[in-house]
Amino acid sequence: MGGIAVDLDGVLADTRPLWDAWLEDAARRARVELDVPADRETAAVVLDEALGDWRPLLARFAADRAPLWIRPRADTNAALRRLVSAGARIGVFTDAPRELAEIALAHAGATRQVEVVGTLAEVEAALGGEVIVVGSRSELAGLR
Repeated sequence: MGGIAVDLDGVLADTRPLWDAWLEDAARRARVELDVPADRETAAVVLDEALGDWRPLLARFAADRAPLWIRPRADTNAALRRLVSAGARIGVFTDAPRELAEIALAHAGATRQVEVVGTLAEVEAALGGEVIVVGSRSELAGLR
């Protein structure tokens, strides 16, 4: 089996509510209005200008609050373990900042099975060859 690119938000852990809560908290603490685009890669550029070194703040916030939104799913983790045992290389793609993605993976219980985290293009390049893109838990469960 080759590489499998798994959508973090669609399969393992929806990071959007945690991201939105952090944006609200950061705006309140910094006393600035944060008008960021929905695409988080583009939002990072806006945040760099508005807040400066915001990534450690996001990591601390996410580490403290991730258990409120993200929990392991036994069936999903079992599917990942089964695929890795069959020789698959697993990558996770997202537009979320790496700090948020790594904390989400840890709370979802999937860190050990994941070889690479990044954008879809980065994951496909790292896994090489034919990569199966998985966007839902049902798609993941259906892989053999």
